[in-house]
Amino acid sequence: MCIFAVYIAVSNKAKFKMIKITESPRDAMQGIKNFIPTDDKILYINKLLQVGFDVIDFGSFVSPRAIPQLRDTAAVLEKLDLSGTNTRLLAIVANTWGAQMAASFEKISFLGFPFSISPTFLRLNINSSTAAAYRKMETTLSLCRKNNKQFVAYLAMAFGNPYGDAWNMEIVEKNVSKLVDMGVTTISFSDTTGIARAEVISQVFSHILPRYPQVEFNFHLHTQAARWHEKLHAAYQAGCRSFDTVLNGMGGCPMSKKELVANLNTFNFISYLDEQKIAHHLNFNRLNEALEIAEKIM
Repeated sequence: MCIFAVYIAVSNKAKFKMIKITESPRDAMQGIKNFIPTDDKILYINKLLQVGFDVIDFGSFVSPRAIPQLRDTAAVLEKLDLSGTNTRLLAIVANTWGAQMAASFEKISFLGFPFSISPTFLRLNINSSTAAAYRKMETTLSLCRKNNKQFVAYLAMAFGNPYGDAWNMEIVEKNVSKLVDMGVTTISFSDTTGIARAEVISQVFSHILPRYPQVEFNFHLHTQAARWHEKLHAAYQAGCRSFDTVLNGMGGCPMSKKELVANLNTFNFISYLDEQKIAHHLNFNRLNEALEIAEKIM
């Protein structure tokens, strides 16, 4: 599964590098069994839209049998207020129907597709083979081009495979190369089950980023609380400048057949920015107001 422009002061001169943050309430909510009322989701996401993120990963157009919590995505979208924000919306889609639905809404800027280099996880997550997933992505890319949307490919199991499927750097690069040849310009490396080690994260980003300078690579990190810093630092030091966060750190993939592993907490990420002396322009008052809502509804 972009984001509010956060800047790093390299010197006292006007030299800046861009950091991007995608906030993902969709990932936080999707594994919660008790249905969160639609009005509560609207209230929460509208508050997030006031914080200053570049992108909000707000919902998913998938089967309500697969993710019951997100069955009201269209109803939530209808009441989201984009009039006073530069933040843009991303929706996850996993098939042609979902892509057609998402592409039809003017408010949505990004369509994210949950691909994986793991055949086992593709079956678990979107009931698809690798070949079929590529066909679905090609269809989604075509819909994006026709409807002025941007496509984001999420590459799950980018740092290892807990299902017994083969994993190595050659497999990662082979899939990245194929995505780039299709015309994909944004790829999100995902540690969906939280197994990645810092040294592997560093290896993947260091190997891939220089080879594809035309592509924006994002980091979608699921991690245990004690290990977020070393993993985040490994990605940043290797050149990654685009990150997904979740305000309360909740979330995980309910289709993984694994214990849900928390997302990178937004406040932890901000503390890392502060540690690295990276300035940001997030509105802390709105951020804390959003956190209060999150704690009530989740």
